[in-house]
Amino acid sequence: MHAEACFQHFGARSSSSARARILIARIWSSALLCAVLLTALICSQQNTSAAEGHWVTTWGCGPQLTEPGNLPPAPLANSTLRQFVHTTIGGKSLRARFSNAYGTNSVTINSAHVGLSAGAGSTGNGDINTATDKPLTFHGAPSVNIPSGEAILSDPFQYDLPALTNLAVTICFGNISATTINGHAGSRTTSFIVAGNVVAAASLPTASKTAHWYIITGIDVLADASGRAVVTLGDSITDGRGSTTDGNDRWPDNLAKRLITNAPTAGVAVVNMGLGGNAIFGGLGPAAVNRFDRDVLNQCSVRWLIVFEGVNDIGGVSDAGAPALTTNLINAYTQFANKAHARGIRAYGATITPFGGNGYYSVAHEAARQTVNAWFRTNTIYDGVIDFDGIVRDPGNPVNLLPAYDTGDHLHLNPTGYRAMADAIDLNLFTE
Repeated sequence: MHAEACFQHFGARSSSSARARILIARIWSSALLCAVLLTALICSQQNTSAAEGHWVTTWGCGPQLTEPGNLPPAPLANSTLRQFVHTTIGGKSLRARFSNAYGTNSVTINSAHVGLSAGAGSTGNGDINTATDKPLTFHGAPSVNIPSGEAILSDPFQYDLPALTNLAVTICFGNISATTINGHAGSRTTSFIVAGNVVAAASLPTASKTAHWYIITGIDVLADASGRAVVTLGDSITDGRGSTTDGNDRWPDNLAKRLITNAPTAGVAVVNMGLGGNAIFGGLGPAAVNRFDRDVLNQCSVRWLIVFEGVNDIGGVSDAGAPALTTNLINAYTQFANKAHARGIRAYGATITPFGGNGYYSVAHEAARQTVNAWFRTNTIYDGVIDFDGIVRDPGNPVNLLPAYDTGDHLHLNPTGYRAMADAIDLNLFTE
C-alpha cells in the first residue's frame, strides 16, 4: 500500500494501534510548532547575504513522520543518500534546508553536496555532473548535528542553477534514527543509498533505490525583484499519485513549466505542498489546518496560494456527517484565505475533482463535493477560482473523471490529466 493512498486506506492500515496514532499525533504537533518558528526565521534571515535580491523557495516538500512501510530500504547511518529534486526558478546563489522535525534522536550530517543530475532516474545510477558538484557548509563547517525536533539551513553559496532542473542533494550521515525519520513518501523520484562516504561520486551503481525523500525539505534561490512563489496546498492529487516516477509531470510541475516559459511569469517558482493521503482535518501526515502556517505562510517569498484539498475529508466521513463536514470545510477554506491575505498572499480556491466509481463515492459525498465546489465558484473571499472539476470531469457523466484522465482508480489522474489541469490555469493569475 502506498503511503499517499487516500484517506480510505489510512483507517484500515492504522486501526490496529490507537496508541501509536496518539504518539504520532503528539510528535506531529510538537514538530510543527518548532518547524513554523524555525522557518519564519529562515525566510527572514540572510536576505542581504548576496549583493542584492531576496530568497525564494524554488523547491520544497511537505514533511511528515515516515511510516514504517516507507522507511529506507538500507541503513542511512554511516551511509550516503543521494536524492534528486526538480527545482523551478534558477539563480546564482542557493541554500538548502534539512529537517529532523519528526526524529526522536539527533541526526548527524557528516557532509553534504549538491550537483546537477546527469542520469536517468530509476534506470540510472544516481549520476551527477561532477563539474557541478559543490560541498555545503553549516556556519562555516562541513558537518552539522540536527537535534530532535529541529531543522537547519545551509550557508548560502554561489551556484549556477538553471531553471527547471534536477538537482542532486547528497548527504553522508553519521548518526540517524532507523525508525523515526523526517520524510516525504510520495517523492516519485528515485533516491540512492550506499554504505560509506561517497558524496562526490559521479555514479552510485551499487546503491539501494527507493522512491522517497528523507531529511531534505527545501531549496531556496536568491532571486531578483521578479522572484516570487506560488504554493500548491493539497493531497495525493497534488503530490502526483498517478504521475511518472522521475518524470516530473505532476500538475504543479506542468504549471511551473508554463510559468517559467511565459515571459511575464518567468520569475515565479512553484512549491508543491501536496501530501499523499492528507486531509483538511486529518488523514496522513499533519492535517492541513495544522500544517498551513509551516507549509504555506513560511515558504520564502510566497505571493500566491492554490488550495486544492478536501476530497479525503469527504471520502472518509459518514453519509450522516457529510453536511456538517461541508460547513467545517468551508470554514477552514475561509480561514486559509484570511491567513493568506493577512500576509499579502493572493489565494485561489480549486474545485474538488470527481470520484464517481471510487470507494469514496456516495450520494451524500457527491452532494458535499458539489456544495463545496459551488461555494468556491461563488464566494467573494478568495481572489479567484481554478475550476479543476470543470476541466477533468466526464461531460457525459459529470460525477466521474474523463476516462482519458483516469488512472483506473477513478480518483487520481494520469499524466495526461495532470497536464490538462495545468494547461487550463490562467497564467495571468500570477502576474502583479
